[in-house]
Amino acid sequence: MTLLSTTPITSAFGVEVTNADIADIVPSGRFGELRDLFETHSALLFRGQDLSDDAHLELGRAFGPIEDRQADERKPGEEFKIPKVSNVREDGSVTGEMDLHTLNLQSNFLWHADSTFIPTPALTNIITARVLPTEGGQTELASTRAAWAAMPETLRDRIRGRGIWHHYATSRAKISPELAKLPMFHKWPATHWNAIWTNPVNGQEALYIASHAYQVDGYDEAESLALLDELMAFCTQPEFTYSHNWEVGDVLIWDQRAVLHRGRPWPYDQPRTLSSICCSVTAADGIETMRIPAQADQQQL
Repeated sequence: MTLLSTTPITSAFGVEVTNADIADIVPSGRFGELRDLFETHSALLFRGQDLSDDAHLELGRAFGPIEDRQADERKPGEEFKIPKVSNVREDGSVTGEMDLHTLNLQSNFLWHADSTFIPTPALTNIITARVLPTEGGQTELASTRAAWAAMPETLRDRIRGRGIWHHYATSRAKISPELAKLPMFHKWPATHWNAIWTNPVNGQEALYIASHAYQVDGYDEAESLALLDELMAFCTQPEFTYSHNWEVGDVLIWDQRAVLHRGRPWPYDQPRTLSSICCSVTAADGIETMRIPAQADQQQL
């Protein structure tokens, strides 16, 4: 069996896998090879795929438990449906530019990692393009592993060894105070994670921040926000980023422990739909080293 072929998508991180049907990765017993690429390169791109919902779920389960934020809202017997990142309503119409749903989509234009605000955050996002507008709508990635490795020691010293607080409503408030008040953004209490996530497979460190972050241990609110802004600006410089122009069938997979992402605008009168599965971290992914002891939580609150 031929090894998966790869081509770098940036000089800092990420590879395109060029000789594989992604739907066949798990059935053919090649997931271990894919997972090795994931750990090493942090982001994987497959172009021109035909990934069915069933194959999408199968691949997700190989990475870990499928994240299900609506589990408590689903009716008895109602099946899990793959989440859609979309401006398309059930009747086929599109949401207006100032509709709260569209504003929520615009919150995704802020640099973030998924699910830093829930008790078990995401390991990866596996996302594929279904319907695309005529322009715009890119997905951009930024490697906080590459950025951390290149960061001046004076800046690293200001965050190393500290915890960071995250809350879902924080990112939404940056777009719309009205949006941030919705109950869906207050389902979970604030989370408290170590600032640096060390990959247990290869020992590589990455800064763990997001648009959901609002407080850094040892700093007041103003100092925290200024430091978070400075760290985010460093990590999202061009040398650490990749912008993907979608074509229908493309699949992107990235490591949420070490990569930020954001969407880009498109003409909102045009439909755009991506299918997106997040998989949750497990103990094998290093989550226990990220948890702040309860005593520290008590002191902060």
